Amino acid sequence: MEKLFSYGTLRSKQIQMQLFSKILTGSPDQLLGHKLKSLQIEEEFGMADYVVAVPTVDSSDPIHGIAYNISASDLAKVDIFESNAYKRVQVELKSGAVAWVYIENK
Repeated sequence: MEKLFSYGTLRSKQIQMQLFSKILTGSPDQLLGHKLKSLQIEEEFGMADYVVAVPTVDSSDPIHGIAYNISASDLAKVDIFESNAYKRVQVELKSGAVAWVYIENK
């Protein structure tokens, strides 16, 4: 079992049902040393507004989200779901848990 930290779209139960055919279980946590930045992504029907995590110089800057328990096969589904504006990296959350998170792909 893997951990996936989500601060955006993947917290939606509707998106979880579309991707995984189930609702994920998780707990609130924080990603420190990052902030959210606005991002526009071109989709099938035009541009859509999203947010993306970017590192900051202040290690106490928090992003609030949920750390979900997720299988490796479900994590692979998220890789396909996320646009190439994001990249998946492993981080340590405020709780001490190690989790995957999607951040800005620069």
